Amino acid sequence: MVLGKVRALAVYFDSLNENNLPVFSGGDLVSGRLVVEVTGDVRVKRLDITARGVAKVRWTESRNAGANTAYTQNYTEEVEYLHHYDTLIGDERDEDGPEEGLTILHAGLHEFAFSFSLPQMALATSFEGKHGSVRYWVKAELHRPWLLPVKVKKEFIVFEHIDINTPLLLAPQAGTKEKTLCCWFCASGPISLSAKIERKGYTPGESIQIFAEVENCSSRVVVPKAALYQTQTFVAKGKGKQIQQLVSNLRGEPLQQGKSQSWEGKLLKIPPVSPSILDCPIIRVEYELMVYVDIPGGLNLSLSLPLVIGTIPLHACSTRTSSISSNCSSVSWLGLSERPEGRRCKHTEACFLSSWASGTERSLIPVCFSAAPPSYSDLAISEAYRQDCLQGCDRSGGEGEDQGSLLTYITEFRYLPPPLYSEADPYPDSVEVCGTGDIRRLDMCPSR
Repeated sequence: MVLGKVRALAVYFDSLNENNLPVFSGGDLVSGRLVVEVTGDVRVKRLDITARGVAKVRWTESRNAGANTAYTQNYTEEVEYLHHYDTLIGDERDEDGPEEGLTILHAGLHEFAFSFSLPQMALATSFEGKHGSVRYWVKAELHRPWLLPVKVKKEFIVFEHIDINTPLLLAPQAGTKEKTLCCWFCASGPISLSAKIERKGYTPGESIQIFAEVENCSSRVVVPKAALYQTQTFVAKGKGKQIQQLVSNLRGEPLQQGKSQSWEGKLLKIPPVSPSILDCPIIRVEYELMVYVDIPGGLNLSLSLPLVIGTIPLHACSTRTSSISSNCSSVSWLGLSERPEGRRCKHTEACFLSSWASGTERSLIPVCFSAAPPSYSDLAISEAYRQDCLQGCDRSGGEGEDQGSLLTYITEFRYLPPPLYSEADPYPDSVEVCGTGDIRRLDMCPSR
């Protein structure tokens, strides 16, 4: 029998994003197909697949041990996030199986499905750095008797999602610094710098609005600048190594002596970058916005504002926490949360519909400030409408008599107009605590 050859062995993923890339996150199901193309009959001992996810760090340092002695110190560390093995043809790890147990693949294409689930845990985001990487891949091996195995390896991308719609990442970041330039015994005036950004969390493609104030009371011409830096930290054998890279920057106008300059929302665009990696023990990727004053002939005056680059962008409307949502829902049965139909905010409705689609409407309340609060005239209730509501509550007696009385009181209170303000005491017969400690009416307290 003339045996054929393996022409191709390929891995295809079933789920691809809009850029035709296999992208997954923790807990997702990864499925795909192994395609084997053979030119004739091929005897196969085993076809297996291995999926792995590994964060790995490696760098070397040269050290001197004496006058003429030098050696190289290696630093390596590895963290495994995924290890899955499956056999699609043959027995698992059967290296010495009998010839009768072989599988014959005839000429043509043959497909074999595979699937596995990513762990339900915080996985490190796929990353490629100078001294380390985080990689996820699928590897297939086709074993034949008396021949070298045919191998194929294909990587896929894993994102550990970071939602910037959290109170910590929505908090503004600000700082102030001042510096005085000295030359021997002569000291010039100070240079002051204040900067603020709207929040701590951003996503790639967004622009950071920078609000800054620079005052130059020195004798030099200075230039305010801003830069976004990425810091990669690699840890192995208890030692760390850092690399800082410039991501984006901008420049202000030169500032003469005695002048000041303000940035009212100057924009710094974030290019496509890797999200922050904060949970991996050997690799960290962090970002910071550096607002600084470039001082010729001296050390710069710098202000660092930490940032987090996430994967889930900012919601369309501002949101409050679920505690406020529970407080509002607890009083909604009184009808106190109703608003006149004519003052409904369309922006809030759109935000609520979008949050419903994303499944977050139970924990977040959309807040919109596009409409002013209603006045008392807008909430005016006619006397006939009020009496009709009260009569409806009176008719609900029976077993819920106590509850109906409570609702009658609440309804009566709800439709009463607000009390008028008066400096005169409307209750002249109120009580007073006398000097002896006894509680008496006003006409019973002795005059002092």
